[in-house]
Amino acid sequence: MKKTLLALLTALSASASAQHSLSKIWQSDTTLKTPESVLVDARSKTLYVSNIGDIKTPNTGFVSKLDMNGNIKALEWVKGLNAIKGLGLYKNMLYAAELNAVAVIDVTKGSIVKRIPIEGSKMLNDITVDAKGIVYVSDTQTGKIHRIANGKVSLYMENQKGVNGLLSVGSSLYILADGTFIKADADKKTTVIATGIEGGADGIVMVKPNEFIVSGWGGVVYYINAKGAKEVLLDTRQKKRSTADIGYDANTRTLYIPTFFGNAVDAYKLK
Repeated sequence: MKKTLLALLTALSASASAQHSLSKIWQSDTTLKTPESVLVDARSKTLYVSNIGDIKTPNTGFVSKLDMNGNIKALEWVKGLNAIKGLGLYKNMLYAAELNAVAVIDVTKGSIVKRIPIEGSKMLNDITVDAKGIVYVSDTQTGKIHRIANGKVSLYMENQKGVNGLLSVGSSLYILADGTFIKADADKKTTVIATGIEGGADGIVMVKPNEFIVSGWGGVVYYINAKGAKEVLLDTRQKKRSTADIGYDANTRTLYIPTFFGNAVDAYKLK
């Protein structure tokens, strides 16, 4: 009886520690150029992918359009962007983090309509847009988060060392900074959800209320539950295949991972 009970408890423990998994379903071709971020537009069935381009050469970045199966529909859909990274979409405007400015792209025209300079910025990185169209953009080198409302820039938060990933959910802003996953409420009061995000904390997506997937650029992807417990879903660090700023389609439970120097997007089914 004791052996049976012990076996049952061991099985339950193993199940609890591995509740989720990723199963690879496709990989795009490798004509992308240093892809950093994937943004899912389920309405138009489009994946927008930011490409840094030649890291050493300014203004060689571009945005690609892929379909939901990874087929590249327009490789250099919008080009001439500077070290482009994070993307955010509100109505028909795609916001793209360049090195020192946010480019605003009209998706119906496929062209840049304006740039919003961020004074004093050094390395703008991720972008999120809330339900009202307010844009938040992180600056990794200065540790600041900037807020853009009606085209006007203001400082939202500072002293967030190595800040990168941002995600707006309701009145809360979720933040990845220096390997820590943080929630900031409407009053900017912060709560640490999880620590020890390895590989250079990068992207955040929400898969269900209070449950998230976050990526570390170096090649590790975590599932983080409502209690802040981390579960490694993917670790490609030995293969030197990066997992940069991820995108997620809740309708199909598909996670899209830009591989940076791998020059492709990988898609995984979340189970």
